[in-house]
Amino acid sequence: MALHKIVTQVSIFLSKLILKRNLIMVITTILAVLIATLYPFNFSFSDSISIQTILASFDNASSFEDLVNNILLFIPLGFSSTALLQKINMKPISKFFTLIIISASLSLTVEILQIFLPSRSPTPADIANNTIGGIVGMICFYILHSQSFIHILSSVENTRVKNSVKQITLLFFGYILLSFLILLPWQNTTHLSNWNLTYPLLLGNEKTGDKPWQGYISEVHIADKAVNENDVSKLFDTKKYFNVIGNYLIASYELSDQRSYQDSTGQLPDLLSQGQLPNIDEGKGVALSSGYWLKTKTPAVFLSKRIRKTSQFTIITTVASTDTNQTGPARIISLSSGILRRNFTLGQQGTNLDLRIRTPITGENATDIKLNIPNVFVDTNFHNIVITYYQGNIQIYVDKLHNLYSFNLLELIPKEQKLLYYALTFIPLAICLTFLTLIAKKKLSFYRILLFSGILLPPLILESILVIDTGKAISLINILLGILLTGGTMLILRLRASALVKKAALK
Repeated sequence: MALHKIVTQVSIFLSKLILKRNLIMVITTILAVLIATLYPFNFSFSDSISIQTILASFDNASSFEDLVNNILLFIPLGFSSTALLQKINMKPISKFFTLIIISASLSLTVEILQIFLPSRSPTPADIANNTIGGIVGMICFYILHSQSFIHILSSVENTRVKNSVKQITLLFFGYILLSFLILLPWQNTTHLSNWNLTYPLLLGNEKTGDKPWQGYISEVHIADKAVNENDVSKLFDTKKYFNVIGNYLIASYELSDQRSYQDSTGQLPDLLSQGQLPNIDEGKGVALSSGYWLKTKTPAVFLSKRIRKTSQFTIITTVASTDTNQTGPARIISLSSGILRRNFTLGQQGTNLDLRIRTPITGENATDIKLNIPNVFVDTNFHNIVITYYQGNIQIYVDKLHNLYSFNLLELIPKEQKLLYYALTFIPLAICLTFLTLIAKKKLSFYRILLFSGILLPPLILESILVIDTGKAISLINILLGILLTGGTMLILRLRASALVKKAALK
């Protein structure tokens, strides 16, 4: 009897110790999240804060990279919170919703605090992504925790659904539907919905004045619509931009030799002189230098808002560099707030034309994918440039219709970045497919159909959607990568399940 009491006391002590350890892990992960999202804690509180101000501050869109980072950031929180909840006598569904509340509450707290940080921008999508990260952490815990994994396997294998082909078929269609839902972020990767509304339009420099360009600009015209080859031909031939672009023209600056430049459409603010006007050659347009550039009086809100809505644009400009070896890149036309945040920048890097466009996959500074057009500035002559963007496709025409450079953003994603994106897309699907095939394993012919179609269909669906949406070339490598991640994850999970079952049988 005494021995039984000792064992009981030791068990209670160990349980409390484990509970305390798990609580410390949760607190540590919460602190890690706060540091990662709020550092350097340079809060700036305003006396005029209101509900309207807070809601307006959330008018930001997340990038694809932010989506990935926000999911990864909350996985440790989900893992440690599940470990803590595992020691509490709660139903599985209660644990699930408790974790959602923990993840969403912490994320909402962080986003609200970011309103008061000049270096941060709160985003509604981050709350959803953080919550998904917490759920992924919970899944990781149950897979890695042997007893929990065996319990889940047992529940799946003993479910009544396994005896119904109809119910298994419905689950499979649910899996395919889930495939489409998980692939939705890919469809938004080339949208311009993350353009910031607070950036001014600048010619010849950054707002901070530290990326000057030396040269002439005689005109700048911007539309919120992409143009086709026939339209570009007319633009080069007639120079009657309104006749070609019509009501889609949202800014038009004819830059004569004066100190104030107005948008002839009347929709954007005036361009105001910054610095000292240099000596100029009459008739060439505005001369820009390290001591003189132009900036709109207020942010170009109308411009950014219209392009955010259509996710396409056309920029027409005529420029001449006075130095064929400018670097930085030196800013010719920029819609930005400084060297680290921009919607769009046209610059000069050596003799090359440098182009940066902010999208969910190019990042907040639009530098994750850099676009260069070679040898545009090998001379100091004027060059007519037309840039058009639609669904991830960028076309740049220089001086004539046949001098064309084309890019597709999805084909330029760095390999390491693409691997991470694909892993976050297909590994969750593989986990679902693993449990689905476990349910159907006793119906051999049906099981094989589910297995092969479940592995093959999601990568084919993703590639087909991207090809149709963006016109990119079909990639066999992308399809094989999706198949490998789905099939490989399934194999690892099945091997672990088999090993755990054998280990349990030996005890």
